[in-house]
Amino acid sequence: MVKMSIGKQDVIIIGGGLSGLSAAKLLTERGLNVVVLEARDRVGGRTYTVQGPEFQYVDLGGAYVGPTQNRILRLAKELGINTYKVNEKEQLIHFVKGKSYPFKGPFPPMWNPIAYLDYNNLWRTLDEMGKKIPADAPWSAEHAVELDNMTMKELIDKLCWTRVAREFATLFVNVNVTSEPYEVSALWFLWYVRQCGGTRRIFSTTNGGQVKHLEVNLSFLQERKFIGGSGQISERLAERIKDCVKLNRPVVRVEQTKGTIRVVTLHGEEYEADYVISAIPPALIQQIHYSPPLPPLRNQLIQHVPMGSIIKCMVYYSRAFWREKGYCGTMMIEDEESPISLTLDDTEPDGSHPAIMGFILARKARLLLSLTKAERKQRICQIYARVLETEEALYAVHYEEKDWCEEQYSGGCYTAYFPPGMFIQFGKYVPMHNQSRFLPNNVVVLF
Repeated sequence: MVKMSIGKQDVIIIGGGLSGLSAAKLLTERGLNVVVLEARDRVGGRTYTVQGPEFQYVDLGGAYVGPTQNRILRLAKELGINTYKVNEKEQLIHFVKGKSYPFKGPFPPMWNPIAYLDYNNLWRTLDEMGKKIPADAPWSAEHAVELDNMTMKELIDKLCWTRVAREFATLFVNVNVTSEPYEVSALWFLWYVRQCGGTRRIFSTTNGGQVKHLEVNLSFLQERKFIGGSGQISERLAERIKDCVKLNRPVVRVEQTKGTIRVVTLHGEEYEADYVISAIPPALIQQIHYSPPLPPLRNQLIQHVPMGSIIKCMVYYSRAFWREKGYCGTMMIEDEESPISLTLDDTEPDGSHPAIMGFILARKARLLLSLTKAERKQRICQIYARVLETEEALYAVHYEEKDWCEEQYSGGCYTAYFPPGMFIQFGKYVPMHNQSRFLPNNVVVLF
């Protein structure tokens, strides 16, 4: 490996996703010399827009945006990227016990009075518990230790009287953090939902919002999408600072020397700067060698915050037949044999390329990784045919999917999560509310 030394910069940014490129834009506008080192052959991170004749364009990564994400909306407007509303004019479908039940609103209705009371008690209690958790210091909440040592499964079992409420609560966790209730800390999940505005907002498409922590995160169930795809944001940011962005540069070493920081890529390039910004998921930090080493608790943190599991699936049809049947395309599917748990209409805003977007989440994503792409497509079309009660759903004209579990430079999606017992111990070393965290040696963390 031949070492090549590049001239000194003011700031080196590791990661060319939304966080890294947004930081680069702000710094270059202030006259600083910046270089962005991105491991992939593209910018965008966990946003990923692909173009093709079968679908015009499709977001295979983060795509949705809502009212709570004012910074990304403001940035998109500045870049000349417009949004459109996800279709929910017609009825949604709740599929449970082999039957489809049309409904309107964020949550499906419960006709059983006991289940209805159980549902209401669950959402009300989760919201009340979340309000008691300080946004900037969740570890200081009353009963924080007890909640952090408890999984969401344990909390759900404690709060719910009926099986139907417990199963829907499991779907609620799967959809929002791409993980299983037994995998996540109750304290962390309650805090997460609270930052989104509560259970109703996080699970709504219309007026839906997602948490703004750990990274600039275009996550799930929002009311809008970007015309032309969310990947345009990173691409246009990169165009503005094109001389600063270096692709195919996986960083393998960060060294602090007297008066400077040296960053080394996999192929031997060496960059120097006064500051380094890390804008990559915590799990990826383990792939970088630091000299001197990271602080002990920071080093422990990155070993205890895994990424969620998800396969994003797009099924294209010759026409939007679900709309003709009075359905908007949103399906909440409670069926253990179904690969998909939740869907949205993904037809282009001009009505072309009719499609249904579906997520294979958490345990199901890990289970179905052993299937081929064609086998997953077949199973998805079969469940759509059952839920929509038409064989037309079997005859897709095209299929696209993205397995985020296999992404070397993401490690999963949507975001990192805290297992039980970890949030109190390590939460103080994670940015809260879009704050950054400084480590010794002039390294700033944005994830």
